[in-house]
Formats: sequence, C-alpha cells, structure tokens
Amino acid sequence: MAKLEARWALRLMSNAMARVSRHFHVLWKQFLLRIIDLEALSIEADVEQYIGQFAGVLLMISLMQALGNLVFPPPLSEAWKFEQSHILTMMLIVGLIAVLTWDGQFPDRRDALILGPLPIRPRTILFAKLAATAAPIGLAILLLNGASSPIIALVFARTSNWPRFFFSYWFTMIACSLFLLCTLLAIQGVGAALLPRRLYIRLSGLLQLGAYATVLSAYFLLPTLPTHASMVAVDNLQLVGLTPSYWFFAMLNQLNGSLPADMQWLAWRGWLALGASLAGALASLLICYSYTMRKIVEQPELIPSRKAYNWRIPLGSSLTGTLLAFCWRTLTRSRQHRIILAFYLSIAFAVWLAALHRALIAPGLRNFSIELPITSTVMMVFVVMGFRNIFALPISLTANWILRTTQLRPSARYITAVRRTLLLLSVLPVLLVTAAMGLTYRPLTLVAGHLVLLTLLGIFMVDASLAGFAKVPFTCSLLPGSANFQFTFWATFGGLTLLLAFLLPVEVEALHHPLHFLWLAAGMAASCITLWTINRWLAAKAELYFEELPEEMIMTLGL
Repeated sequence: MAKLEARWALRLMSNAMARVSRHFHVLWKQFLLRIIDLEALSIEADVEQYIGQFAGVLLMISLMQALGNLVFPPPLSEAWKFEQSHILTMMLIVGLIAVLTWDGQFPDRRDALILGPLPIRPRTILFAKLAATAAPIGLAILLLNGASSPIIALVFARTSNWPRFFFSYWFTMIACSLFLLCTLLAIQGVGAALLPRRLYIRLSGLLQLGAYATVLSAYFLLPTLPTHASMVAVDNLQLVGLTPSYWFFAMLNQLNGSLPADMQWLAWRGWLALGASLAGALASLLICYSYTMRKIVEQPELIPSRKAYNWRIPLGSSLTGTLLAFCWRTLTRSRQHRIILAFYLSIAFAVWLAALHRALIAPGLRNFSIELPITSTVMMVFVVMGFRNIFALPISLTANWILRTTQLRPSARYITAVRRTLLLLSVLPVLLVTAAMGLTYRPLTLVAGHLVLLTLLGIFMVDASLAGFAKVPFTCSLLPGSANFQFTFWATFGGLTLLLAFLLPVEVEALHHPLHFLWLAAGMAASCITLWTINRWLAAKAELYFEELPEEMIMTLGL
C-alpha cells in the first residue's frame, strides 16, 4: 500500500512538473543556486552537499525538540510559553533566510540585460524568483516542525483535540513565516519603485542590516508571557499590541479554540497584518516587474565618490596595516560580507544589550558575579567566529591575480599579518566593551582578572581558528562542504555549552583565590603559547593558496 501511494505521489508530481513551462523550470534552478554566490565558489564545489548540511542541522533540531518533549513532557501550564518560543524560533529562521536572500525576488541588471531580450514573459521570471525564494523557506518550515509538531500536539492538546491543534499549529507557522517574508518584500519593493536606483542600492544594505538586527534582537529580548494575566496586564498591553509574534500566538489559540474572549482583538490584528503584508508584497512585486526594469538598465548603480580625501587606518606601511586596511574596506564595501558578519555581531549585540538593560535598572554598583564572564565569553566566541568565517569568503576572484603576482615577502609574514588583523578586529573590541561593562561591578580586581583570562581565551580562539589558514582574507575561492557544517555547528554548540556551564564557574571560583587564578592563567597561557608555536612552525613551510580544491583520493578495487 505504501509503495502504491509513493508511486501515485511521484506520478502526480511528474505530471505537475510536465505542465510547468520549461522556461520556468530552467529559471527556477538558476535562481535557486543564486542563494550562494556561484562566482565565489571553487570549481570543485558541491552546492547540493552544502545545502544538505544546513538541512541536516534543522532536522536534528526538530528531532531533539520532539525527543525532549516526549521524554520530559512539559506541564499544560507551560503551553503558552512553549507556543511563543516556537513561533519566535520559526520567525527567526525564516527571517534570517529572507534577509540572506535579500533582493533575490527582484530583477537586477543581469536579469534585465540577459533575460530582457529573450522571449520570456516577466511574470515567468517573477514566478521563478518567488519559487526559488519559497523553496528554502518551505524546506526550513518542514524540517524544523516535521518531527516536533506531532509531539507538541500530543503534549499540549487533549486526545480529542489533537487534529485541531495540529492543523492550527501548522497554519500558524506558515502564516507567521508568510507575514515576515511578505513584509520584507513590501519594504524592498516600495524602495525599489520609488527611489533612484543608486540611492536604493545604498539604502538596501542598511535596510538589510536593520532587518537582521531586528529579527535577532526580537528573538533574544522579547519576554515570554506564559499566563493570561501577564498578557492582558496594563504594563504589557503596548508591547503585546505592537509585536507580531504575540499576534500569531493569539491566532494559534483562536484556531485551537482556547483563546480568551478579551484577547480576540490580538488574533484579528494578526489576520489583518497577514492580509496587509500579502497585498503589499504582491503590489510591490507587480510594480517592480512592470515599471522598474527600464530603470535598472538606464540608471547607473555606481557614481563617483564626492569625498576629497582617502582615509586609511594609521598603522604605518607595514604588512599588517595594509592587510587591515584591505579587510576594513572590504567590509565597508561588500554587502555580502557585511550581512554574514552581521549575523554573528547581532547575537553579540543582543547579549550585550540584555546585559546593559540589567545594568541600567540596577540601583547602583553590583557585586562581581558570573553574569559578566558569561556575557563577555559569548561575545568573544561569536565575534571571533564571525570575522574568521568571512575571511574565507572571497570578494572578487577575478582580482586576486594582483596578490598572486605581488607576493614579495615570505608566506609566514602574510600569515602573521592575518593573525594580528583578526586580533585587532575581533578580540580588541570585545575587550574594550567588557572593560566598559566591568566598571559597574565591584571589586575591580576581579574584573581585571577576568579581562586577563578573556584575553587569553581570545588569543587561543584566534590561533585555533587560523590553524592551516594559509591564505589572504577575501581572496580564496570557497569550497562548500570542505568543512562539515553539521559537525562544526554541533561542536561549537557543545563547546560553548561546556564553557558556560562548567568552565566559567571554575573561573569565578578561581578569581576569588589568587593561587587558583595563577594556576588557571598559567595553564591558559601555556595552551596559547603551544598553539602559537605549532602555527608558527606550520607557517614557516606554508605557501599561500587562492583556490580551494578537495583532497585527492586514490580508490582501489581491492583485488
């Protein structure tokens, strides 16, 4: 029976695809691959493997949620808390995917010049772009809720109401995802239609960064309101009325039949917001594809700068200063690198913002506690990871021949300059922010001791992340799948959890005992020196490379 159903489903899909225009099918594949910049990839890149690793992470998260709710079922009194948390998580994932595919739904100069003269209808291009954008978002919704939704329905709904809760849960997840995606589309479409092309391009990057910060800040800073009294409290009415996640939470309970009468207005606000976002996105897309194609071709995207000076970071003429200036200008000019870096920096910013909020509401100076080490450690981990990851992403492979032909110094000098650049861009700012936060704690001697240990942690992370990194930042092609994303993600998650749960309490305890602090600092310093020595030895015989290639494997028949 299962085989017959599978064959019937495959036949139905094949018949549906056969009725789809061939133009649409080809364009959909090309637009889907544009999620990753193909010009930055290695010639041996396996894009499907790279996307599959991201899908595996989302599926594993869903399985972990399902297993946790099944083994340790939360009480029914925690239902509202869990529903709000899942809606926020869904909006976070969809928002990040939508921001990463920013401008992917609208035509660009390449589409206008290549597809414009061809006998392809604009609506075919529009539908292909929408389908390419909806594919990763739909896959994320399916993977993130596929395994966990039946268990959540069993835990938080009575047996007789399980189908209704299950349907309400899925409808709400899709609705909140559509609302967020269509809202971003409407904002982009209005800007592209009303503003000149060059001004829109300048503002588009700022809007993209603002959307990143808004989505992440909402996830980390919005409180959960687990009771009816907290939802209708006078102090929370303004927050609840202006926050979309609470609208769709009310929509979920309205569809489920468990929403109190005095909260019905909140659910209807969600319905109105969903309809308005759908209408705004549809109108903006139609306007852009009908009236802005000519604007894209005729109006220039770049204009000469009006600045009469050429500012540079004052670090002399050393290789480190040159490389730091190159990295800084890459980050200020490349929107792709800024967005990827903004993902990591927004997490660090949200953690710092939460700590700042607690410091402002405190009546005065606070005693030193584990709060400062946790905040600063999370900031250090994500900032160093962010800069290190974007170092491997190229900006223009067609221009790296300049660095290939002008390498007049040994490779070890370049590797040393890369290490110093990463220290200056990632470790130093976190130390300055931590020192400023530490002024609100007493005694200051414990804050100074933590700064010493945090510096050693930052140096260790930099040396560990640059092990085997024999290339200049932003100049080497990317080989997706060379480092297993699933292993890296879960190793980072597990390492950060271990660091926060077990090692930071040891640090706080050692800060109150000078002898223990000296032993801990000496052990961390010895680890940093050992890793630095190994990297220096590897750099002495390394050669800079600009093309990522997979390792060659010799296969034998075993005869």
